[in-house]
Amino acid sequence: MNLNRLTVNHFRPARTRGAVLRRALGLLAASLLAGSTGAQAFPAMNMPVGVTVLSHDIYRIHIEVLWVCVAIAVAVFGVMIIALVRFRHSKGAVPDTTMTHSTAAEVIWTIIPVLILVSLAIPAARTMIKIDDTSHAGLTIRVTGYQWKWHYTYLDEASGISFFSTLSQNSNFASQLDSGIDPRTVPHYLLSVDHPLVIPSGVKVRLLITSADVIHAWWVPAFGVKRSAIPGFINELWVKVLPGHEGVYRGQCAALCGRGHGFMPIVVDVKTPADFAKWVAAQKAALKQASAAPAPALMAPNDAPVARARPVPPTPPLGRRPLTAQVLD
Repeated sequence: MNLNRLTVNHFRPARTRGAVLRRALGLLAASLLAGSTGAQAFPAMNMPVGVTVLSHDIYRIHIEVLWVCVAIAVAVFGVMIIALVRFRHSKGAVPDTTMTHSTAAEVIWTIIPVLILVSLAIPAARTMIKIDDTSHAGLTIRVTGYQWKWHYTYLDEASGISFFSTLSQNSNFASQLDSGIDPRTVPHYLLSVDHPLVIPSGVKVRLLITSADVIHAWWVPAFGVKRSAIPGFINELWVKVLPGHEGVYRGQCAALCGRGHGFMPIVVDVKTPADFAKWVAAQKAALKQASAAPAPALMAPNDAPVARARPVPPTPPLGRRPLTAQVLD
């Protein structure tokens, strides 16, 4: 035997054409399915499911589109591999140079993609309409963005509750230059606030989002939704956390709102309806007690007490403020 003519195939067991084709298709299917099943097995490789009704709808559409893409890839690459294996030059295949046009093929590869797009557009459009439907809400909250904090004002049955949500002091101190604090030792560094937004689970909560200075964006990844806070405009958003998913969820301002952009976190505390009712009652009781407290008095020149009205908390300025001053208000 001439050693110069030896190839690798002389040292491999003989394989039939069908075995080679099945192996190639098997490897292709395994690699494609790894992108879908593997993504579900490892959340870091896939879009998070979320805890709200909308986030589940969005995730469902995402998985449906993913499977359609997998099916298209299997069909297209499968035909390519079959053509490469069956009609390769080493098997004596001769190209057909007479076929230059096929009207039927053009019609088929035009109609099939149109049908696929329509089948995907219908559920996607239905979900987009659902996202913008803020009707029949059980609770409404006005959200106003400031540099760099959020102001929440409750309406409906929780009317009267209003507070600012600012970066927590632990994160604020650790973020200062020469503070000597290792940020890695601070729990939820730059993602914790002094007063979180509190909402009930299983209730459709409508958010009216605006801004008092520059453009902000209210975004909590676990809720699957985001809205811009624009001065002079009110954008609507709604969330409905599924029962059984109570807890604390964190987000951030998703717009470049200025130098302190990274110091504007969002924290939402989701409670059961019963616990939320208790929280509302406690907040209103504290407000009632504060309003009933005696106002401080000023002494007139004749030593007669003069009643003094309760001071109104100043509205944060609309301009740019130093970071340390604004987070410690």
